Amino acid sequence: MVARAAGDTFLGGLKTVATVASTVPANGDVNPYGVARVRATIGNLHAGHILVSNFNDSSNAQGTGTTIMDVAPDGSVSVFAQINPATLPGPCPGGVGLTTALVVLQTGWVIVGSLPTADGTSATAQAGCLLVLDNSGKVVETFSGDPINGPWDMTVLDLDLRVVLFFTNVLNGTVAAGGNVANQGTVVRMLLGVSTRKMPSVISTTVVGSGFAERTDPDALVVGPTGVGLDRTGALYVADTVNDRIAVIPRALFRSDSAGTGLDVSTGGSLSGPLGLAIAPNGDIVTVNAGDGNIVETTPTGDQVATKSIDSSGSPPGAGALFGLAIQSHQGIYFVDDATNTLNLLH
Repeated sequence: MVARAAGDTFLGGLKTVATVASTVPANGDVNPYGVARVRATIGNLHAGHILVSNFNDSSNAQGTGTTIMDVAPDGSVSVFAQINPATLPGPCPGGVGLTTALVVLQTGWVIVGSLPTADGTSATAQAGCLLVLDNSGKVVETFSGDPINGPWDMTVLDLDLRVVLFFTNVLNGTVAAGGNVANQGTVVRMLLGVSTRKMPSVISTTVVGSGFAERTDPDALVVGPTGVGLDRTGALYVADTVNDRIAVIPRALFRSDSAGTGLDVSTGGSLSGPLGLAIAPNGDIVTVNAGDGNIVETTPTGDQVATKSIDSSGSPPGAGALFGLAIQSHQGIYFVDDATNTLNLLH
């Protein structure tokens, strides 16, 4: 790790972890995964609020959660959406199990990934889909089929009438491998046409990353490429969870082919099963670890410049509890803790 003054790092100025709210709705869904900040007030979406997606139902079966929670900065909570798998407007193979793949567009559309199971086990996991919700929390369309196969996390470049999604897939060959590593995880770029009046439409999809390690897991359901973040230069950073690695896919906005598993940015060191990933205001890469409950700041050149413990629950500490992240400007970072089913703020 390269030493750097605390004032020169994003995490260095953040000292306190505060619980903002419980993310458990009336139906008992648990295991909060996705975190997305609302930037514009429209319909039932309120600027400054945070949306959180739940992956498990009340029985704690993975891949069966159906709710998206709305959390205000003052900690008040409401249900933004409760999705009925039986009444979806389009195909979503396997049903609904909401993942970390969650974004809110300026035009008021919400897009969330589904990696569903029939009974909470990886043996019954199916391809799922991307669900599109309007600003009232109603599912209005689905995107499914190749190359969508277990969408796990997502980031977005929102250009108003044109939107670029990047999402990871973790089910390509994973279930068939029966717990062994399958090097088939992908990163997909999806270009959407968007307006406030018409539902988003898919213009194109391109696999920009492939060959990422992935495997089923009795505790985590599946482990594979998770967090993604796009920087100002168009470089896409990927949390390669299985390999304790941060990778970069160059020219992610414009490339017409796969960059494979990308270029190494940083491997090992303080990285221990990196899951959620976000780009800090200073351009550094922030990731949270499944292995030890730490949050790590890494420069684009690969120097791990700051590490903090933000989750001491579970055995061992962290225990896969940290997933989605949302930057709150220079003032802090929101994160979920699925061991305590809460949204928290490091500030």
